[in-house]
Formats: sequence, C-alpha cells, structure tokens
Amino acid sequence: MSSKSKVYFFFPSGSIGFGNRSALKDFIEKLFKSENKQIKQVNYIFCDDGSIRKINLRYLRHNYATDIITFDLSEGKLITADIYISVDRVRDNAKSLGISLKSEIHRVVFHGALHLCGYRDKKSLDIKKMREKEDRYLNKYGISLV
Repeated sequence: MSSKSKVYFFFPSGSIGFGNRSALKDFIEKLFKSENKQIKQVNYIFCDDGSIRKINLRYLRHNYATDIITFDLSEGKLITADIYISVDRVRDNAKSLGISLKSEIHRVVFHGALHLCGYRDKKSLDIKKMREKEDRYLNKYGISLV
C-alpha cells in the first residue's frame, strides 16, 4: 500500500456506499501498474444526472446524461485525470441490466481507469476488449458479475 494515495474520491451529490474506499483506491493504483501505466493523480467525482448533463453539454456538446466522462489531463507519461460518474445513471443501468449497484459502480470505476490506459469503446471489437478487461478486474477485486 502506498503511503499517499494518488486516487481521490469526491461526492458533491452525497456519498455512496461501495465498500472499503482505501482498498478500492489501492486496487485502482494496482490496475494502472498492471497495465504498465503510472499515475500522478486520478480524481473520481461521483455526481448526479444534472451535473453530468451540464458537463456533457459544456465540453462534449451532448445534451444528455451519461454514466461516465473521463477527462485525461495528462502531460507526459504520468496520468492525471478527472473522472465524473453519474450515480443516477449507474443506478438506472444496474436496475435495467438486473445487476447489483455495487457491481455496476465498480465496473464504471474500472471503465474510467481503463480509458486512461488506452482502451476505447466506440467500435464493437474495442467494446469487447473493454468489457473483458472490466470483467477481469471486477473478478480480481472480488466483485460479482451479476
């Protein structure tokens, strides 16, 4: 365990329960290391649909809420990023997929990290690779895939 975490969680819309935060932060750092990436600082901001919709509109010109937006702010080889996650969207996605909120929130957290590691999700082959990596890290972290 590192003496000072490089992963931070912020809850402007209220905290969510997803278990041991310190263990999750350490695991995210290990994820980056196993993908041969070094991080300076990664901020996860857990917000609501209204907040993420405003961010989508302002920066991506999308007038709708998404579950996640990843901003890679890196300069050089050290990864610096802000990752916004709409808890409202994740909750709705979990419900419509028939899976637990805990499983889906962890999937989205790992999804953002994997984007920073270079994985994409626009083409079907890329989506398949991304999903395989998400499942791998969920399994390694001990999160049920259902």
